[in-house]
Amino acid sequence: MGKIHSIETMGLVDGPGIRVVVFFQGCRLRCAFCHNPDTWNVNSGEEISAEELMLKVKRYKNYFDKSGGGVTCSGGEPLMQPEFLLEFLKLCKENGINTVVDTAGFGCGSYEEILKYTDLVLLDIKHINDTGYKDLVLGNIKEFYRFVDKVNDLKVTTWVRHVMVPGITDNYDSMDKLVDIIKKIDKVEKFEILPYHTLGVKKYDKLGIEYKLKGIKDMDKKIAAEFEQYVCEKLKV
Repeated sequence: MGKIHSIETMGLVDGPGIRVVVFFQGCRLRCAFCHNPDTWNVNSGEEISAEELMLKVKRYKNYFDKSGGGVTCSGGEPLMQPEFLLEFLKLCKENGINTVVDTAGFGCGSYEEILKYTDLVLLDIKHINDTGYKDLVLGNIKEFYRFVDKVNDLKVTTWVRHVMVPGITDNYDSMDKLVDIIKKIDKVEKFEILPYHTLGVKKYDKLGIEYKLKGIKDMDKKIAAEFEQYVCEKLKV
């Protein structure tokens, strides 16, 4: 049995084609810019079996087949529920459904088996150095690199994402460091900047959690797009 936060149908931005996005409960990181703090607790959410989840997903298989889409396992952090994730991914492959795992690379257990059933990794690079990971994300960048090593070992195609926060990584020095990190990933097919936004702030108030980036305005989408183009040109993707 697993715990899921919600399911989004007919998604168009979390992988190729039309997708069903399953948001898993649980995350070890505490990103200051996270807009889904309600997914942090792995013991919250709806309890569901992998078979029950597959029944919900299979309804959309015609859309997957026509668009080149499939299922995206997101969160939270889907790697926090490795046994349930693996069971579900295996069912997806048995039913001919394309699989994407949207992850920051911080989970529990071993990832080799999971990656064997993953068609695409949607990898979030949370910051450009260890200090940033510790201060803004409450994680260790070495663990991120350990996950990258597994992705490279299994030769999994990867799309890279980065949340750009005004005053933190909206500069060319940060983008150059980001390029250096991405070059350590073997099969990068796409890069995307996600502009920071404040749409999730009310969730923090509701949950009684301090929001660490108070006063920071939304990232300008046009400027973010310019930085994205800069990185894509450096990477030739």
